[in-house]
Amino acid sequence: MKTPTLLQLCLFITTLGFSQTNLTEGDIAITGFNSEDPDQFSFVILTDITNGTSINFTDKGWVSAGGFPLNSDGKPKTEGIVIWTATSDLPCGTEIIVSETATDSGIYTATVGEAKEEPSDLGFALASNNSDQIIAFQGTNVAPTMLFAIHFGSDTGWTDAKDSSNTNDPNNSEVPAGLTDGVNAVYLGNLNNAYYNCSANQDQTLILESVVNPLNWVGKKTVPQTLGGCTYTCSSARSCIGATTTWDGFTWDNGLPKLTNKAIISGNYSTSVASFKCCNLTVNSGITLTVENNTYIEVENDVIINGNLTVENRGNFVQNDQLGIFIVNPPGTAILNKESAVKSKWYHYTYWSSPVEETSIDQVFANVDDDRRFYFEAYNFIDNNGDDTDDNGDDWQLAKGSDIMLPGTGYACTSSRSNTFPATDKISFKGSFNTGDVTTAIAVNPQNSGYAWNLIGNPYPSAIDFVAFQQANATVIDGAAYFWSQATEHHESHVGNQQSNFHQNDYATYTIGSGGAAGASKKTPGKYISTGQSFFVPGLKNGTVKFTNAMRMADNTSNSHFFKTGNHSKAPEVTANKLWLNLTSDTGIFSQILVAYADGATNKNDGLAYDAKRLINENYTAILYSTIAQDMNKYVVQGKHVKSINEDEIIKLGFSTNLEASMNYELTIDHVEGDFLTSHTVYLVDHLLNISHKLKEPNSLNGAAYTFTSEIGEFNNRFEVVFKNHSLTVNKNTANHNFVKITALENNHIQFNISKKLKIKTITIYDIYGRTLYQLQGKHNIETYHLPQISPVFIAKVALSNHTTITKKVIKN
Repeated sequence: MKTPTLLQLCLFITTLGFSQTNLTEGDIAITGFNSEDPDQFSFVILTDITNGTSINFTDKGWVSAGGFPLNSDGKPKTEGIVIWTATSDLPCGTEIIVSETATDSGIYTATVGEAKEEPSDLGFALASNNSDQIIAFQGTNVAPTMLFAIHFGSDTGWTDAKDSSNTNDPNNSEVPAGLTDGVNAVYLGNLNNAYYNCSANQDQTLILESVVNPLNWVGKKTVPQTLGGCTYTCSSARSCIGATTTWDGFTWDNGLPKLTNKAIISGNYSTSVASFKCCNLTVNSGITLTVENNTYIEVENDVIINGNLTVENRGNFVQNDQLGIFIVNPPGTAILNKESAVKSKWYHYTYWSSPVEETSIDQVFANVDDDRRFYFEAYNFIDNNGDDTDDNGDDWQLAKGSDIMLPGTGYACTSSRSNTFPATDKISFKGSFNTGDVTTAIAVNPQNSGYAWNLIGNPYPSAIDFVAFQQANATVIDGAAYFWSQATEHHESHVGNQQSNFHQNDYATYTIGSGGAAGASKKTPGKYISTGQSFFVPGLKNGTVKFTNAMRMADNTSNSHFFKTGNHSKAPEVTANKLWLNLTSDTGIFSQILVAYADGATNKNDGLAYDAKRLINENYTAILYSTIAQDMNKYVVQGKHVKSINEDEIIKLGFSTNLEASMNYELTIDHVEGDFLTSHTVYLVDHLLNISHKLKEPNSLNGAAYTFTSEIGEFNNRFEVVFKNHSLTVNKNTANHNFVKITALENNHIQFNISKKLKIKTITIYDIYGRTLYQLQGKHNIETYHLPQISPVFIAKVALSNHTTITKKVIKN
């Protein structure tokens, strides 16, 4: 150990004729030191540097008021500085050992580059039996840019370099300004010779995070240690080639960052000023960065949060590189706030997924009843009766409060019963944001003959592209997603997620080939899945699905659609001809279907990527669906061949109702896409009443809703959508009206008369709203019936012995 001299230190430390890399905190890490003579220390560079780059190392202490200690004349105190200079370009991960050649010699060598005191013998001396520090910086000792610091040799920790009498204490130091203990500075306890144990030697961020953990150091009080035992590897993909730009609360010092720039937030920032992209992101201690609704931040590589990061409900926070690291250093915080739609009752469920690491059910849903928080045990799901509900009811399982919310897994929770309703759920997810590859198990029970439902969720603090996700996992899951958005009431006393309190019609549906159709909440899903959102997919086999950063969305609008949710924006998609039809009623029924003329689809069942069946409970009210020839399924989304759309096209619709009460139903066009559907008239044909009704005018949605009534039942041949007026057409098995004569007789008797060659088999009488008044049997060519409830105007549907059917509108005289 040297004895410090009284020589004065030059005010500015200069480099030797080369341009140099300007470094910032954490771009190097000190990895070892020996204070037993002769002095020695080692460090690793965590970014590429150029020939001529210099780094200053001092054992001066730092004054808590700011700066290195000064003499009364304002000049620096006399502890020394060793300057290391690169003599060639060096890659990230290079470790350098700097050694004094002999005790108190003032001459230093370096295993890479060169090292010397400048001027020589000014007192760089590590205390061998006392506390001391090594502080690395660039610039001058009056205006330094701090890089890294260690403190060691005592039990007192970081301590002001000024003692109680305001006298400089060379063996003490406060954490230098711009550095943070546990982030880019470390206190190592009562050791005077120590080295980092190589706990992490790959990835710059992981190396730095590991070095500043004192548990990863090995050392002795008086015995020198062997330095330089690690081989470090950096990720070239995460090198930032652009200049660092810092936000000071008012402006960026090097301009708005790009994906090549490291961004440092040293003053509060809101993306209401501007969304931005950067290479690496650091939020300094005490500073808050907020990602507002309909804005985003995109980070190419790593994120270090020493302050506070908040992402609001419809904001996107994206990391691109799959090896990128997201670290929150205490007391910093990372929070994602999510808000559901307005709920009318506390016991309505929302399907959630966590975008953060290591958070529990209790931490997120602390105010929700213990028996209202569920996960879905997919392997338990067995449906052998075709109702898409588990046959023995053991699929939904209660989630324990201590359960960690697994990334990519879905959970169903109600609201807190203490809220006043209508109200929204406001949920905050707190912790390190998930990034990189996330895998989730998919389970298929071999005893299940129906769809193998699995509840999975978006694991990221940004929206994801479901099409990209499904295509990357197409061997494991099918091509559709079902989103819960409760609109139909169930009874408060029912706890679980079964038919007694859910209606399958409340699921919205999205297919990767055809698009999406709304559920009872009237919100049509697109291909982007919001943060915090979980959803059902049908599994194809046991295995895992993988979410990746490549599926994440860095834009202003893709995170605006959450089930249950409020306002949303639709993302543009390739313009295909698509028709959305709604069934509604004056009692609040809503049922939507989509018919899409999509690339890759045929007019047959092409599987869930194009053709998604409607999920139907036994206790449904009324539903609309489309049908496919020789197929018994009811479709909420149907894909058809792109060349099928022409003026002769016929779309077969099905309608089913379980309601006995008389009510008015309406069929309307919600909206259309594509050139043909936009430019053509769209008609609805009601074969029961022999009516052709114009639903849409060309180049507009102007038209009238079609109003009708119906008895209980399933009607697969009543309605069709066509593109030219079919009001006078009948199918080939339907006879002309004139073949049957209908005569009103006295005392409410009605006579039906046909050719002697035929016989009447059945007659069904409807009123003008489609309600069935009578169902009659016949045996002869002339039949007379007493029909006291017959209306002045009615429709008669007469089935004949030659298998033809005659439908005729009758006005009684």
